[in-house]
Amino acid sequence: MADDTMKKQVWLVTGAGRGMGVDIAQAALAAGHAVVATGRNPERVAAALGEPDDLLAVALDVTDPAGAQAAVQAAVDRFGRIDVLVNNAGNFHAGFFEEISDDDFRAQVETNLFGPLNVTRAALPVLRAQRSGLVVTMSSTAGLIGQEFTSAYAASKFALEGWMESLAPEVAPFGVRTLVVEPGFFRTDLLTPESTSYAEPSIEDYAERTRRTVAAWTGMNGLQGGDPAKLAKALVQLAGQEEPPVRWVAGADAVAGVEQKAKDLLAQVDAHRELSSSLALDDATANA
Repeated sequence: MADDTMKKQVWLVTGAGRGMGVDIAQAALAAGHAVVATGRNPERVAAALGEPDDLLAVALDVTDPAGAQAAVQAAVDRFGRIDVLVNNAGNFHAGFFEEISDDDFRAQVETNLFGPLNVTRAALPVLRAQRSGLVVTMSSTAGLIGQEFTSAYAASKFALEGWMESLAPEVAPFGVRTLVVEPGFFRTDLLTPESTSYAEPSIEDYAERTRRTVAAWTGMNGLQGGDPAKLAKALVQLAGQEEPPVRWVAGADAVAGVEQKAKDLLAQVDAHRELSSSLALDDATANA
């Protein structure tokens, strides 16, 4: 297998003004790649990343399809191609399902699901024309494992997983690969007030659990065990491979959680295997 790790690539990274996006952009630049770093505030992107020759900061709200088209066009105009698209922009609406407003639930899906759809839809014609490229989407262990207080977030990330898994065989004939990343807890700004909003408490039955959960998550902010710079460097390494993985579980906590989920699924299948396997039409009925 050829070693493509030193080949210069053009990366387009969304949500690159703060958090994991900054680390990913910095790692790509450090590896000698060109980076189109997007964010709602391009000045903030430039402030976070400086002004190297191989960096282009572009304004982008991922929920705006026209903005996504413009960002992709800016990348092509500046660098001539896109080799790696990283769908990183996202946020977190936390709370018990009954207390999350319909508007907030829809906003969560709009950003975390339709945002990557918008950007990928804009980029795919470029990648197909090149007959090469990699679409990376930052999911979460919450894309595979649901838990209380994360119903909106997990719904958006589970949807990402299904979309990416289905997209992979659609674009593979054109030389375009996909990679979905499922990080565990990394020391990013996801749990800061800028990225996380909590549902307004309104139901007494949930009040005490809400108080405890918000206190625990607020206390965890800045103490997460994962190093986002290491994740970013590893992602650049994987993106340079001739055959990147379709799925990458990132972090020891994520590995443990996903392994347990896989065991749980197998146990759930096995628990009712006989009943599940007895649902075919009878031969007489099938031939009637």
